[in-house]
Amino acid sequence: MTFLLGAAVLAGCGTAEKPAATTPPATKTTGTGAGTVAWSQCTDLTGADGRPTTPASGVECGKIQVPLDHAKPDGDKIDLALIRVKAGGDRLGSLVFNFGGPGASGVDTLALAARAFGNLGGRYDLVSFDPRGVERSAGVKCGGQVDKLLEAESDADADKLAAEFAAACQKDSGKVLPYVGTVNAAKDLDLLRAALGDEKLNYFGLSYGTHLGAVYATHFPQNVGRFVLDAAFDPTVTFEERAVTQATGFDRAFEAFAKDCVAQSCELGADPAAVEKTVEKLLDGLKDKPLKVGNRELTYGLAQLAVITPLYAKATWPMLEQAVAAAIKGNGTALLTLADSYTGRKPDGTYSTAMTSLQAINCADTAERPSAAETAQINEKIGKIFPILETESSSGVCAHWPVRGDDAAKRIDATGSAPIVVVGGKGDPATPYEWATELTEQLKTGVLVTYEGEGHGAYLSGNGCVMKTVDAYLLEGKVPGQNTTCAV
Repeated sequence: MTFLLGAAVLAGCGTAEKPAATTPPATKTTGTGAGTVAWSQCTDLTGADGRPTTPASGVECGKIQVPLDHAKPDGDKIDLALIRVKAGGDRLGSLVFNFGGPGASGVDTLALAARAFGNLGGRYDLVSFDPRGVERSAGVKCGGQVDKLLEAESDADADKLAAEFAAACQKDSGKVLPYVGTVNAAKDLDLLRAALGDEKLNYFGLSYGTHLGAVYATHFPQNVGRFVLDAAFDPTVTFEERAVTQATGFDRAFEAFAKDCVAQSCELGADPAAVEKTVEKLLDGLKDKPLKVGNRELTYGLAQLAVITPLYAKATWPMLEQAVAAAIKGNGTALLTLADSYTGRKPDGTYSTAMTSLQAINCADTAERPSAAETAQINEKIGKIFPILETESSSGVCAHWPVRGDDAAKRIDATGSAPIVVVGGKGDPATPYEWATELTEQLKTGVLVTYEGEGHGAYLSGNGCVMKTVDAYLLEGKVPGQNTTCAV
């Protein structure tokens, strides 16, 4: 579940109940709240295009050391890379972000996205980090195998490629692989809270970040300050349930895109069914004949990722129409660019750790190890729901993973914590709405806010109701009423 930023779209709001007047425990820090992090100028930020970028004024970077194995606090350490945008006004404390993935760099993302959280930045230091196993924080590397997986022909031996990928990860990052799971990341998060000088952790998690936040609240309920979990993930689902639910979500999102496209004189077809057939026909053609793009090729698998990417936000739907139309005419540049943005490919041909970190964390967070045969059955179900996501050959990377996973991160129960605001979108393709309702129940202290619009992540959709509701909670402690609903 990678997280993509959507442009702001203003909309209205309807609330089923009046927001509660009670507030969560005070989150103001004692003393100066300076903490123990040595902040300095950022020197290695990466922009949205994968190129080095210069930070804006007021942006600082730092690091803390955390135990590689929390059971051995005096043993080996790893650095956790941090970024901070200092509060512009009367400071409430720090607000820590995780933007999803698992595997997204919080350091790079906050540097790009801080302006979108400007209302919150007036009162909070906006802070994010690269979680363990990601980028600058002992990022998982796998010997350049990512491009082999992503650029393989559609009929390649996927199980063989998955085994080679797992072996390369073990060779390059074997020391960190046993410790990249979400429970360990949650323990890091509490060390970060203390290093920032905050008595309570104020937190904003998006997509996978909701899982990390929920696990933190389970293990440290007494340290929960003001928590927002947007685009919620249900960690109890199996691989099959996740795949089927997400396929259904992306099918709905594609149908909504197609209807919107047709309503605006779509270049891809005269009706939604025709739009889908056009995209399927393009993808099918790439199975046998990938499209040349300079010295690279747009393969079937890369094109699938490219089609999915704009479905994360309604604001990027026009990109999908334009990119597919161009590819039909023989120009695959736009689709390849979309795929590269999803996979973290840089202009020099190297990759961020987004894809490798994702695999490592996912495999650490479950004891499941689906075989190639089991994955093929899941793939068949996906094909019946949303054919655009179906693959010709199947494999599960976790089946070959060199480290055993466990189900510790599936246990969620934040009993005793302050209220936790969970935001779920009815039109979210990657983390469908039903996961938000499930996570709210599992937390025991969750308060559900429903967004009826499209896209992955409600706050960054720009919906005025969602932003007002979340800001009132984080800035003033106003807990939303149960069943609060924000209309489009």
